[in-house]
Amino acid sequence: MFKPKTIFFEKAIENYELGKQLLEKYKEVPKVEIENHNNIEQMRKQENKEFLNLKRNLIIGVRKTHKFVENHKTSDYLVPYTSSGCTAACMYCYLVCNYNKCSYLRLFVNREQMLEKIIKTAEKSEKELTFEIGSNSDLILENTITGNLPWTIENFKNTKKGKLTFPTKFDMVDDILNLDHQGKVIVRMSVNPEDIINNVEFGTSRLEGRIQAINKLKDAGYKIGILIAPVIMVDNWKELYLELIKQLESKLSANVKKDAFFEVIFMTYSFVHTKINEEAFPNAINLYNKEQMTGRGKGKYMYKNDLRKDGEIFIRDQLNKYFPNNEIMYIV
Repeated sequence: MFKPKTIFFEKAIENYELGKQLLEKYKEVPKVEIENHNNIEQMRKQENKEFLNLKRNLIIGVRKTHKFVENHKTSDYLVPYTSSGCTAACMYCYLVCNYNKCSYLRLFVNREQMLEKIIKTAEKSEKELTFEIGSNSDLILENTITGNLPWTIENFKNTKKGKLTFPTKFDMVDDILNLDHQGKVIVRMSVNPEDIINNVEFGTSRLEGRIQAINKLKDAGYKIGILIAPVIMVDNWKELYLELIKQLESKLSANVKKDAFFEVIFMTYSFVHTKINEEAFPNAINLYNKEQMTGRGKGKYMYKNDLRKDGEIFIRDQLNKYFPNNEIMYIV
């Protein structure tokens, strides 16, 4: 269970029920009042080697930005929701976007305002819309602090139209297993080979726990997606990902294998990742490989097209072999 070292909070959170609950829950934790959750000067000035220590802090504020971004993968919109950042430390995390600004966990207490906009947008639409509420954080992890997932599902279940979806790397799903979600929630579990989890996805749940969580969620009636992401081309990557797919085939329940869908994302990386990881994780694997990677915008890298195409063919062939009846939504 995450226990923050220090809480940085905006005064306005005292006007919200969730804000009051969190202040009471962590009444023994040292607190620092801030003006803006998005610009905490004393944290942004920290050296990269302090990255993990920064993640021991908790920031609580009011979300001001509520812009929905169109998406064309497993949802219609990416929606700013109740948190941003994470307490885990995956070495490739795309939220590590601006050195010490984005990656630590920020909680937003105006959940009523955010969910109301989702519901209104869903009910006004002529078609059924799916809203991605977990693109900036891990809501299963956040839920262990806020209890926001049961609250969200209970308050969304009776809407006339619309679905919610979110990905996770965590297995603490028991809080949502007994909810009457009305089939309106899609949970997508992110998986990677155990070796990748151990050496790259620091602070996340083990593969075995994630697989067990998938089975439990399906038994509870949730629609399930399996997100193989990010695919990282280490030296023996094909061997590792083939073993992962075999493990999924053998350990996922028949109920899951009946209609779960797959998403596959190859890793992108950046100069910022390199600088932080060199100092914060000096003994860890180097994920940047100049022989394999090419530029993708300023300071960003992706696998070269021929390598990625070969990787896509390999992953698709193995999924079609071991999961012939399951849809691959996309490979990118």
